[in-house]
Amino acid sequence: MSTQAIGTVVVDRWASKAEVRNAVLVIGLTVATAVSAQIAIPLPFTPVPLTLQTFAVLAGAAALGPMRATLAQGLYIALAILGMPVLAAQPDGSHTVGQAVLSIPTLGYLAGFVVASYVVGKIAQRGATRSHLQTVLAYVAGSAVIYVMGATWLGHAINVGAAQAIEYGVTPFLTGDLIKAVAAGALLPTLWKLVRD
Repeated sequence: MSTQAIGTVVVDRWASKAEVRNAVLVIGLTVATAVSAQIAIPLPFTPVPLTLQTFAVLAGAAALGPMRATLAQGLYIALAILGMPVLAAQPDGSHTVGQAVLSIPTLGYLAGFVVASYVVGKIAQRGATRSHLQTVLAYVAGSAVIYVMGATWLGHAINVGAAQAIEYGVTPFLTGDLIKAVAAGALLPTLWKLVRD
């Protein structure tokens, strides 16, 4: 790996460091996260729905790097607290907004988005997203962060032990996240090839 590659992520190849460009990238990832949250399948045995959010969050972190991605997820949570219906809908179609966001069972996953964005973004800065396997591993690392934080808070919020928290908040999502990891492993190195060409 060349020394020139270290410390950059894929969008640095075409986006300058200008504040306006960075703002557009941050807002774009925030919007992508919000849109992906609306593609949700509620599960009857858990308050955690199936969504495309982890793909948007982690692929976005790998593409944008730690600071922009972390800001995007912080903005996403802030919008929900400020009253915007950006979170996944409840089974009845309603959205949790305002201060209620701070007590929902899925709050740990939202906090996990922020931490995982930083982790995956830092991994991406070291050049991992130029390789299919390393991109998959970065995605898995980010997913692990989200699972740990999400399931820990879920267990607390619904008053169940660790085994049940894993059963409700991790196990149902492993297959889908593996598929998303493979998709990210195909997408990011392809983007690198495109920007190089």
